Amino acid sequence: MVGSFTLIKSLPVLAAGTWAGVNYPTIPDDLTTPFQQRLAVYGPNSVSVGWNTYEQLNQSCVEYGTSADDLSSKSCSTGSTTYDTSRTWASAVILSDLTASTTYYYKIVSTNSTVNHFLSPRTPGDKTPFNLDVVIDLGVYGADGYTISSRDTIPYVPPELNHTTIARLASTVDDYEIVIHPGDFAYADDWYENIENLFDGTEAYQSILEQFYDQLAPIAGRKLYMASPGNHEADCTEIPLLDELCPEGQKNFTDFMHRFDRTMPTPFTSSSTNTTAQALAAKAQGYALPPFWYSFEYGMAHIVMINTETDFPDAPDGTDGSADLDSGPFGKSGQQLEFLKADLASVDRTVTPWLIVAGHRPWYSTGGSDNICTPCQDAFEELLYTYGVDLAVFGHVHNSQRFTPLYNGTVDPANMTDPKAPLYIIAGGAGNIEGLSDVGTEPSYTEFAYADDYSYATLKLLDEQNLQVDFIRSSTGEVLDTSTLYKSHKTQFVVQ
Repeated sequence: MVGSFTLIKSLPVLAAGTWAGVNYPTIPDDLTTPFQQRLAVYGPNSVSVGWNTYEQLNQSCVEYGTSADDLSSKSCSTGSTTYDTSRTWASAVILSDLTASTTYYYKIVSTNSTVNHFLSPRTPGDKTPFNLDVVIDLGVYGADGYTISSRDTIPYVPPELNHTTIARLASTVDDYEIVIHPGDFAYADDWYENIENLFDGTEAYQSILEQFYDQLAPIAGRKLYMASPGNHEADCTEIPLLDELCPEGQKNFTDFMHRFDRTMPTPFTSSSTNTTAQALAAKAQGYALPPFWYSFEYGMAHIVMINTETDFPDAPDGTDGSADLDSGPFGKSGQQLEFLKADLASVDRTVTPWLIVAGHRPWYSTGGSDNICTPCQDAFEELLYTYGVDLAVFGHVHNSQRFTPLYNGTVDPANMTDPKAPLYIIAGGAGNIEGLSDVGTEPSYTEFAYADDYSYATLKLLDEQNLQVDFIRSSTGEVLDTSTLYKSHKTQFVVQ
């Protein structure tokens, strides 16, 4: 152990003259060229556009319109941000006053950019069916040794970057409208898994981030892509012995915040006519802290993104938490739980019948106690049950799972027809350097578990009473499991 620690302590010195060997993406001649594009729902009639450049921009602008040949509207912001050790600057612009569920074309202003397009958000309360894809625990593909390999135009994914999950999202781009990704992007903190990276020091961490977000851009720059944190955003590495190799600028969710803090929304103003719901939604707005915890509405769905890493009692990534990452807190004491309580209580099921909560760490999983987050269950489960959450989406365990609706470890006797308890799923099999997690022991309430290949989930909001959950094999598009949750949604505001 002493010898290993001495080697690790010496690596920053070795790295000083060798960082050029890192597999960085090529810097363009035009430093204003946009990379790592990402879109998000920002409001009922607005979309955020984020991107990175290799120089700081004094003004960041996006031209847009409903025709590729007439980008007559323009929105700008001032200043782009960076952090110690990053080679890029992050910019974000908000496109407002959009017509709902309409194709818009946009061009990030630069001498070297192209026109892309997106579908603007559906109005809260729009009962049109739509599909939403769930991707969690997604890592980079390529030389650093990570994952294996219409009405709309298919996003181009270069063959050398043809990650099976990203490629499937590209080839099925006409089949879904929005993506949620609650945690674990890139797996840059696993840079040490490739022994060659040890001699490039922490430059390897930054290069992997750049590679990953370049690879994700064909999807995130086309589809509304909603992010929240996981444990791999918390620090450079989860191994305490390697802390000496972690610059301050890459600790405490630093890259995650710079990338998403100006693109994720605060909760919407309530679409309900009920004054109590309006007041609760306003209260939730005051407690929200995007990109860590927030909510948004899209058609029939009210979707809440939570932070399972910090900001609740005994949070695993929090100061002195079980994961020893010592991150956060980001809000005031109790702020996230106060947000969640107000937000869930504000949901008017006559407007948005489907209530979905998404976070990173699960408290139900196959494979035993090592895969579950007991502090998360203590903090969140009672609120999800009390306010009638329909579907709870998690990852962290690297496979796909679905359970019978349950509460406090007990199966809801109604099963999939009007259960009071949430339906829990895990969609953590998208692919990363750590590989897939064995299914292991299966609790009696397990309905489906799959770890043979990379996979993700599609949520199909069919109507006000029926929500279909499909698990998809990334490499083939095969539907591995399908189920339909029926909820009558007879109660306007659920408290049980």
